[in-house]
Amino acid sequence: MDHIEEKIKALGLELPPAPPSGGIYHPVLITGNHLYVSGQGPVKSDGQLIQGKVGTDLTMEEGQVAARQVGLTMLSTIKAQIGNLGKIKRLIKTLGMVNCHPGFEEHPQVINGFSQLMVDLFGEVDGRGARSAVGMSLPRNIAVEVECIFELHPQD
Repeated sequence: MDHIEEKIKALGLELPPAPPSGGIYHPVLITGNHLYVSGQGPVKSDGQLIQGKVGTDLTMEEGQVAARQVGLTMLSTIKAQIGNLGKIKRLIKTLGMVNCHPGFEEHPQVINGFSQLMVDLFGEVDGRGARSAVGMSLPRNIAVEVECIFELHPQD
């Protein structure tokens, strides 16, 4: 087990099952030492999705929990694709999408649930990347979707 999975357990969290691909795309694509992760949703440990509009069906705090769960789902997807989370050096870029009504304006606070998990796992420097947070309607009424770019450790 690598140190990222040890940190996940120390936080009292667990990786959910990696979701199957939902369309014609790669869940993870590596080019050079960059790992691109397609949009991920909040899959719970039992395989169920966290669904609903933040600000209507879910509170901002529940949205933050959903965003953190997206981080765990993303790491599960990465592990399923490349085998070892220890290959990740740092987070480069996050695009966080919040399922919400048009008047909701707290998108960055919701995506902080994802960002805080990355900092908790990878540290203040390597877990904090560039970021955008926007609101929209999301497929299957999932509460949050996130896509990212990570840098991988150089191959020996």
